[in-house]
Amino acid sequence: MYLVALCDDETRELNKTEVMLKNYSRRNPAYDIETERFEQAEALLGKIEVNDYRPDLILMDIYMPDKMGIEAAKELRSMGHETRIAFLTTSREHALEAYQVDAVQYLVKPVEETALFSVLDKFLKGAEKEKKKYLLFRNEGKISRIAAEDIVCCEARRKYQCVYLVDGSELLLHTTMTAVREKMRDFPEFVSVGVSYIVNLRHLVSMNSDKIAMEGGRTIYLPRGSYKMLREQYFRYYCEE
Repeated sequence: MYLVALCDDETRELNKTEVMLKNYSRRNPAYDIETERFEQAEALLGKIEVNDYRPDLILMDIYMPDKMGIEAAKELRSMGHETRIAFLTTSREHALEAYQVDAVQYLVKPVEETALFSVLDKFLKGAEKEKKKYLLFRNEGKISRIAAEDIVCCEARRKYQCVYLVDGSELLLHTTMTAVREKMRDFPEFVSVGVSYIVNLRHLVSMNSDKIAMEGGRTIYLPRGSYKMLREQYFRYYCEE
């Protein structure tokens, strides 16, 4: 799934862009695109900063009454976000500034469907490569995009699953371990340890017949009979790497 934020103070333009995105999705059903509309740049920035909203692509008008799109993009970059941005505008006046904030495209209104589709093709082609490195977790209305390499392990806690990250933080998910395993099935570094854990072999420090030690100091005790299989998975993963 890809999150696309539409930011424009004109409802007519938001409607038009949203229709084009729906047309693109119909022609490219392999891409699951979810849109959210913003009529003010500050509203978009606020949701990103406060609610941990992480759109994959922002389609933003440059001329808005509350804040110029270029200024909003600069604030976004100053927050450390690398979200892709494409500007939709009536003038070429700010084209140079747009590229200074690493915009992927600068489209002059009225935006033709073919031009927008070209931007989406380019973005999604690159995003598909990046997608293989990240996992998306939806929890209580928020979506977290986490690099696979940043996940140390996941532990089942009754109705919740706790994802432990390399920086010491935790992400508590109201979901099942089966659902988490499904998200991780295309990542060979993630292996199950019993029914309660999924571990990232990249962060495994040591193992013996009783337990494994993970980066960050976490110790996981092995279910009986699981050591041999885990050891084989570990060496197979690193041999294939």
